[in-house]
Amino acid sequence: MEAYIVDWLNLFGRWLHLITGIAWIGASFYFVWLDNHLLPPRATADSERGIGGELWAVHGGGFYQAQKFTLTPPSLPEPLHWFKWEAYWTWMSGMFLLALIYWYGAEIYLIDPNVAELSKAMAIVIGAGTLAGGWVLYDMLCKSPLGRDDRKLAGMVFLFVSMVAFALCHVFSGRGAYIHFGGMLGTIMVANVFFVIMPAQRELVAACAEGRAPDPTPGLNAKQRSVHNTYFTLPVLFVMVSNHYAGTYGHAYNWLILIAISLAGALIRVWFVQRHFGKSGPLPLLGAGLILLAVVVALAPRPESTAYTGVRSSAQLFGEVRGIIADRCSSCHAAEPSQSGFTAPPKGVVLESDLDIVNQAVSIHQQSVVSKAMPIANLTQMTDAERALVDEWFRSGAKTE
Repeated sequence: MEAYIVDWLNLFGRWLHLITGIAWIGASFYFVWLDNHLLPPRATADSERGIGGELWAVHGGGFYQAQKFTLTPPSLPEPLHWFKWEAYWTWMSGMFLLALIYWYGAEIYLIDPNVAELSKAMAIVIGAGTLAGGWVLYDMLCKSPLGRDDRKLAGMVFLFVSMVAFALCHVFSGRGAYIHFGGMLGTIMVANVFFVIMPAQRELVAACAEGRAPDPTPGLNAKQRSVHNTYFTLPVLFVMVSNHYAGTYGHAYNWLILIAISLAGALIRVWFVQRHFGKSGPLPLLGAGLILLAVVVALAPRPESTAYTGVRSSAQLFGEVRGIIADRCSSCHAAEPSQSGFTAPPKGVVLESDLDIVNQAVSIHQQSVVSKAMPIANLTQMTDAERALVDEWFRSGAKTE
């Protein structure tokens, strides 16, 4: 019953996280696009009342006119719409999932004894510390003299998150490391909203209400953090889907793959932002494409240099392989899993009959031999000798007879 309840909490948590994430990212992307497409107002009267830019758009069968004041409007309008709860609920639902899946189920998804021997409590402390410490160190970088030079700051932030990626991948399982890296970036993003962007907006509103000129410093800081948030978005989205692709997080150089794909995501976002201004060059997109291509080529399975020359045939090997699958894989990959924490076979893959095993031979070989990502966290203690036997069976033709 416990696993059943956790499954439903997982499903509803993911649903909420997806809904709120779409709302936050959609609003963020829209306002970045809007801000970058504003043109000087056509009407002199608009310029005289403080309009700094405007944009006309058509959508859903109607025309819209968006106008942005250079500073503040003459009077505070009502109602005034704020955009903050999308960010807060995305973070809260994400933290709920992180705690439910990776902290509550740390023995399965977070701790890998082959990477580091950690107690459950220690793993959770390191994970939580990464989220909080990541924000503190990032914030210190932004407030340091480096913060006055966007290029130097961007370089230091990239170096910082790269070091975190490397460290996490040498402490946690690959899957746990990836999700905590994404969780750290997400925490930085929502902390930017809570501690920097929202106070700047409150200063604007207060200045308007009091009839005074607003302090420009909070607004400039908020703009800088907003730009950072838009470049963090695609790396965070990659992390969210990466748990379905063990070839990335299960690789020996998983930290390098994480850094490379995160950089590619940031470059793709750079291209989109430049495109908003109508001056997008091909270099950011080309750079991102080359990075992704390099990752794909580097992870490609290496063809066997020679044909299989083993003494035993697939049929002779299959009996032993079937026993390995039964002992190491079928506790999770069964119609009714016996492994604690699983109520259904991962990805719907069932490995109970001979036909199941043959049909999934490519995936079995990829996950247990090439990436060694399965069994997850090596819960069932699959040995190197057993992996070698699976490899031999696969290379001999992966048949039962």
